[in-house]
Amino acid sequence: MNSVQAEAVVTARLDLLPLRVAYAEEMAVVLSDPGLHAFIGGAPASSEELRERYVRLVAGSADAAVSWCNWVVRLRGEGCLVGTVQATVSASGAEIAWVVGTPWQGRGIASEAASGLVAWLARGASVRTVIAHIHPDHHASAAVAAAAGLSPTERRQEGEVVWEVGV
Repeated sequence: MNSVQAEAVVTARLDLLPLRVAYAEEMAVVLSDPGLHAFIGGAPASSEELRERYVRLVAGSADAAVSWCNWVVRLRGEGCLVGTVQATVSASGAEIAWVVGTPWQGRGIASEAASGLVAWLARGASVRTVIAHIHPDHHASAAVAAAAGLSPTERRQEGEVVWEVGV
């Protein structure tokens, strides 16, 4: 598999911008609500912790067969960052995830971002299968996955439902 690099993705209201370390400070504020960690565990990261994480993510995977593609989500009309989307791409397909800051939830932003990501993976990265792991009680995330074309499977991984779509 050739390395896949994140590219800018434009949707109706959003710009998915390839991750840069410089976004850490603004994203620390966007992701500061402890409630965002209800299903994934952990706690909000400080801007310094995010900066360190972003340095590692931007450097990419040490495994040449795996590409880490990460974006921040910018709400064009408000001119601010509102969340992230990511894809881990390998020969078997892509595993995706998303998070939108609490103040911007309930506006279809995660669904639009995830749909844009799935479309980009099919076009730009020639991915044939996209999966997401979703906690069975995380109904909002399940709705995002469904909006992006994924369907729940019978498979479970670490207690989460594996959602999948062939693209």
